[in-house]
Amino acid sequence: MRRRLAALLIVPALALTAAACGSDDGKKDSADKADSSTAPKSAEVPKAVDTAAPMPKVAGDPGKKASITVPKGDPSGKFVVHTLSEGDGAEVKKNDLVTMNFTGKVWKGGKDLGTTYGKQGGGDQMVTAGAEGQLPAFAQAVVGQKEGSRVLVVAPPAAGFGSQGNPQAGVAGTDTLVFAVDVGKVVPKKVEGKQAAIPSDLPQIKADEEAPATISVPKSDPPKKLVDQVLIKGKGAEVKNGQTVSMQYSGAAWKLNEGKDKAELFDSSWKRGGQPFSTVIGQGQVIPGWDKGIVGKHVGDRVLLVIPPEQAYGDKDQGKTLPANSTLVFVVDILAAH
Repeated sequence: MRRRLAALLIVPALALTAAACGSDDGKKDSADKADSSTAPKSAEVPKAVDTAAPMPKVAGDPGKKASITVPKGDPSGKFVVHTLSEGDGAEVKKNDLVTMNFTGKVWKGGKDLGTTYGKQGGGDQMVTAGAEGQLPAFAQAVVGQKEGSRVLVVAPPAAGFGSQGNPQAGVAGTDTLVFAVDVGKVVPKKVEGKQAAIPSDLPQIKADEEAPATISVPKSDPPKKLVDQVLIKGKGAEVKNGQTVSMQYSGAAWKLNEGKDKAELFDSSWKRGGQPFSTVIGQGQVIPGWDKGIVGKHVGDRVLLVIPPEQAYGDKDQGKTLPANSTLVFVVDILAAH
């Protein structure tokens, strides 16, 4: 999905999900070009400090694109996390899932890394506070901040993209990055509520934990048409065509797991630390069964999707856990849409 969910649905593009770096195919913005979901492994992330000369200046109101002025001279080399204005919301704790927006620059040369604000910006991003494997400039910076805060982040390479940099975003392995980060709201990692009964001829779902779901596939032929049954009814807004939707999911192939109490999953967002998968929905960025099954649902819904091959990967073999002509089974928690 995104024509193939991560590894199958694409690794979630956590940040630099801005239009800053342009578009490479008319469908992807810099969310995919500057994927921050993989943190550098070559150097230990330094401990954050509140200030270190010289300090960039940030102008503008929280909740809008910031104006960043990078000072003359070289950066200190320290990882700076400085609260510019404190919000009045709850404190973000380690492992919380929190929304955020940013404006960014490269220190050397002042190259614009864009912003999540505006029509092309991508809107709210999600980060797991303190999580390894995500860009420390965001994941580490939000820990201990209050909802609604604006934070100045100066990230040396070890707190950014590491020594490998990010050539697609124009970031070298020696570049220090500067961000104005607006901390949003702590959000649930999965939807809550009592799950509706599922007909016996459809897969049974257990998804009560913050972990990959258990999918039990009945010993029968799969339905020939798309199934998009709401298992938990959310209270949020309706998901509209063209919105960016953040979701948790687990998926399995029907025939391969027919009659099994616990299907072998071919993919799950929970396998990547519970970082939600985000994608534009209804625009062909994912397989047709997802576009058709998710548009019109609501934030807070849990949805059972059973997707016939022609609305999935058809006759293309996707590996041993997802053979050709597979009917796919997904359980999807819709966490946010904008």
